[in-house]
Amino acid sequence: MTRFVLVAGAWLGAWAWDEVAAELRAAGAEVHPLTLSGLAEKQGAPAGPQTHVQDIVGEVERLGLRDVVLVGHSYAGLPVGQAAERIGDRLRRVVFVDAGVPVDGESFLAGWPSDHVRRAIEHHDGFWPPAGPDDYAGQGLTDDQIARIVGGSTPHPGATLTEPAVLDRPVAELPATYVKCLLDGDEPPSAAAEPLKSGRWELVTLDTGHWPMFSRPRELARVLYEAAAGR
Repeated sequence: MTRFVLVAGAWLGAWAWDEVAAELRAAGAEVHPLTLSGLAEKQGAPAGPQTHVQDIVGEVERLGLRDVVLVGHSYAGLPVGQAAERIGDRLRRVVFVDAGVPVDGESFLAGWPSDHVRRAIEHHDGFWPPAGPDDYAGQGLTDDQIARIVGGSTPHPGATLTEPAVLDRPVAELPATYVKCLLDGDEPPSAAAEPLKSGRWELVTLDTGHWPMFSRPRELARVLYEAAAGR
């Protein structure tokens, strides 16, 4: 049986995967959506970047999972990528869904114009406040889907965005799939460029926006299932 651990990006919790998880379970997979510390139902829990890595490693170990596919969306690509190398032979594959890719010594905010995020964190007691409805325009979402995302979002612990990733080896050595959502730009982030040339990574595109678990859950579930199967 294929086993998935699903981790959503900034502001979101396990609930964001409800539709994708249902599709994967219908296909016979074992699915474990995970909320990271400090978010959704875990608001108030202290969280730095290594807290989120340990959240994922701890979930895999607690459940005794093997042959596991770790899926990270957006921000969650960083803790998922770090956790992937730490779970060793329990890992089957990593899937980065329109996600950041960890680089040793660099934070999630490195490499893109993010001064506005740093200022927002400073002005909101160390948290990045959730985006508003207008920020989701042009991403293939219905008004109801946008309302659901905005209504379920919670402030994101700022330290997880500003402090560096820690890797013992390059992520290019991991078996991985990068899912690029084309309404959010044509190219994966620069940190994915070399890994995608490694022969161990594959690139898949989806004609939708940055939140495909809401806009295209069935298509995303199919991509995840096929990535796990090596197709």
